[in-house]
Amino acid sequence: MAGKSALIIGASRGLGYALAAEFLRRGWQVTATERTPSALHELAGSAEGRLTVETVDIAVPGQVSALRERLAGSAFDLLFVNAGTNYTTDPAATFADVSTEDFVQVMVTNALSPMRAVETLRDLVPATGTIGVMSSGQGSVADNTNGGFEVYRASKSALNQLMRSYAARHADDPRTLLLMAPGWVKTDLGGPRARLTIDESIPGVADTIEAWAGKGGLHYLDRQGQTVNW
Repeated sequence: MAGKSALIIGASRGLGYALAAEFLRRGWQVTATERTPSALHELAGSAEGRLTVETVDIAVPGQVSALRERLAGSAFDLLFVNAGTNYTTDPAATFADVSTEDFVQVMVTNALSPMRAVETLRDLVPATGTIGVMSSGQGSVADNTNGGFEVYRASKSALNQLMRSYAARHADDPRTLLLMAPGWVKTDLGGPRARLTIDESIPGVADTIEAWAGKGGLHYLDRQGQTVNW
């Protein structure tokens, strides 16, 4: 989809960085954000002017509002918010093992901040555009039959619920809304035991985003475009 434009929030590394690189490979114009200086600047050097790097911490509402002001007058076919943290990489750790401070950090990073960013930046996306957030299959309540990663699961379920509330409040909005589940991917967050490499996940995520453009409504999908159980 050459000629399309994307605003990707949280693209300094991992899945967000890979998604920015994938859309550049497909000919898109990309604006990507980082919290601190990252490899995005090296990527911009080889992107022939199609990558703009912005700095923002989405956990700080004032910084998101400032980004919105800097981007005034811009329009993006896709707004995609990628954010994820986990207080532990031990799948056996339970909510009984987490401190209140760590629990709050995970919830703010994975659920509250992405949706605040959506609310603040949504007007940059035209009626034919797409707004997406990086969810997880672990956010599915119905599919949680094995437990594990309890606080992370809870944060992604919260994100899904907040996105559903957003969709209900904007029921007359024609934009496509996506909750994307990329699979368990080998990143700093996913860890070395994850089943997928970034190259096995992200092209499918991009394919799905492109395939669902213009369809409207809220959809919870995996990297193959299949509906995930709520």
